[in-house]
Amino acid sequence: MANFPFQRLQNDLGEFIKKFPSGARLPSEPELAKILGVSRATLREAMRMFESQGIIRRRQGSGTFVVGAPTIIDDGLEILESMLTLARRTGQNVGPGPVDIEQISCDEASAKELECDVEHGLVRISRTMSADGRPVAFLVDVLPSEVLNVDEIGKKFDGSVLDFLIKRGDPLTISYTNITAVNADASVAKKLEIQRGDVLLQFSARLFTASGKVVDYSTSYFLPGYFNFHIVRRVERNSI
Repeated sequence: MANFPFQRLQNDLGEFIKKFPSGARLPSEPELAKILGVSRATLREAMRMFESQGIIRRRQGSGTFVVGAPTIIDDGLEILESMLTLARRTGQNVGPGPVDIEQISCDEASAKELECDVEHGLVRISRTMSADGRPVAFLVDVLPSEVLNVDEIGKKFDGSVLDFLIKRGDPLTISYTNITAVNADASVAKKLEIQRGDVLLQFSARLFTASGKVVDYSTSYFLPGYFNFHIVRRVERNSI
């Protein structure tokens, strides 16, 4: 029962937002707090949840705007494919934003994930993915420089490291992925145009070749309201 007042605020705020068409600007936070009879701090927390769901979008210096029904990217996790491949297959309007490609030194954390020595040179590729003009994911891939060099990726890269390696003919086999919920730090929040501390889905994955070599370590951050990930699992009757 302790969360009932906040749940009621979420319901009231949701009903209030429904009165506005997509693209409309909502009243300012002080006005909206007065209308709903809550403090600005409590209202701000509720607004963050609606923003993470893709229902509203706050723009620094401009105000808060109604987005309407967001594009939902629906995907099963049984088969590894890039966001761009999924978008093309399902007709979604998804594309990469600016891409940052750089050579970096290998630290201990990267050496562990890529199973290489700290002397190795690495290539890091960072970019956002946008749906209908709004950044919805931030992706970072780190690869050994002998797997991928900056000049090669710079000429042919379309936003997906996975697609690039597949088209090149690399013998990729499996990916081990950890999925967690995290709070956005300042740098990721800036990329996704959200507030620091907002909840994101984080995928941390290692991509292997047929020989068992790790060729890519990636960290992907997704806005929960824009993605519906699911897994189809088989019932193991022998366990009963």
